[in-house]
Amino acid sequence: MRQIDLHKLADEARFNRFHGLVLFWCALIIVFDGYDLSVVGIALPSIMANMGVQPTNAGFMVSSALFGMMFGAIFLGTIADRIGRRWAIVICVALFSVFTAAAGFAKDPVTFGVVRFLAGLGIGGVMPNVVAQMTEYSPKKMRATLVTLMFSGYAVGGIIAALLGKGLIETYGWQSVFFAAGMPLVLIPFILKYMPESMPFLLARGRTEELKKIASRLDPSYQPLATDRFVVPPADRAAGAPIRHLFQEGRGFSTVMFWLAFFMCLFMVFALSSWLTKLMAGAGYSLGSALTFVLVLNAGAMVGAIGGGWLADRFHIKYVLAGMYALAAISLTLLGYKMPTPVLFVLIGLAGASTIGTQIVANAYTGQFYPMAVRATGLGWALGVGRSGAILAPILIGVLVGMNLPLQQNFMAIAIPAVIGMVAVLLINHGRSASAQVVDADRPRAEPGDDGKQLAGS
Repeated sequence: MRQIDLHKLADEARFNRFHGLVLFWCALIIVFDGYDLSVVGIALPSIMANMGVQPTNAGFMVSSALFGMMFGAIFLGTIADRIGRRWAIVICVALFSVFTAAAGFAKDPVTFGVVRFLAGLGIGGVMPNVVAQMTEYSPKKMRATLVTLMFSGYAVGGIIAALLGKGLIETYGWQSVFFAAGMPLVLIPFILKYMPESMPFLLARGRTEELKKIASRLDPSYQPLATDRFVVPPADRAAGAPIRHLFQEGRGFSTVMFWLAFFMCLFMVFALSSWLTKLMAGAGYSLGSALTFVLVLNAGAMVGAIGGGWLADRFHIKYVLAGMYALAAISLTLLGYKMPTPVLFVLIGLAGASTIGTQIVANAYTGQFYPMAVRATGLGWALGVGRSGAILAPILIGVLVGMNLPLQQNFMAIAIPAVIGMVAVLLINHGRSASAQVVDADRPRAEPGDDGKQLAGS
């Protein structure tokens, strides 16, 4: 009887069509997520005019979805252990598609806020599930790169929102961009068919035949036998990966620094996604021009995510990340000053690269920092704490916009968190990270057929 270590099998597999399939579906879901988060900022000036909403109240309308995200991450992240990650993802997609579309029927701020809260449950719940899915199935040597590529779908969603918004809002009204968010519902049957289930979930339920099919797709050199027995390492069976593990082995201070860095970065991301269009319209730009800025912001985010991931694979990821925070502080500060339009476009692109792109690289760094048994817990708590910054940003910037402050002061308020985030990253003790403590990480891998590979033990 052979004993197959599922995590070793996934870690040592070479990237193939199966990995590409997982990446495609996870990234596509993140695209939907990015659209649903960006669409409110795109439509906000039109919603405020249509409903007669003041900036402070508009900030609360935007944040209602973010409150939902906090609850969704807790509930729908937990329920995945009971019903399977694939079904949990499908429920999340259904929630944010149905209720984002329903926001288009809202006639008052309260109704709008309620349906956005319900949409937020799905938006928040899907994130930890797709992160866990991509991490579980990615080969170890390119895990950070694949997670970064997956997260770049967030920027793609923002770009789609901006492109659709320019035409739909002017032609059909602000409601149309919300109705378009219902389209992902048609993809649910395909997600159920093609998205693989979590291997530990299948193992816990004795679904061995499904595991054999997944294992043979993960590594085509694996030939299943009737007597194969699948296992995961004891460390990876840690019940619930309790939060106290994030503070053990000298990781406590760095954990708090990750939380602070995430809070500051998500503050910047959601301040821009919610208020950039309104701020630029208030500075004298037409709605079409202001929406073009959102398009450039998200295009820059894609460049920042992919470029930051590329740099992080070649240099120290901690210092790459700190540099991205520094770039955010500079570019956001300069956005508050009048300048030629081409230069303004460059600055907005840099702002997207160094805010949304920075958050994507921060996710990858967090995944590398914590041991596998507490990786999801570490990232989940960092995102959870960070979402409080995401909730605060639209409200605080809304208050500032309502005070009719100069444009420079509004952007300065968004830039200050970048400086704090940079300091927090620099204070992270990388020597306590899981990657720094693996002494044999650079040893060559055994080739297929070599007994040392341990594809399938004894």
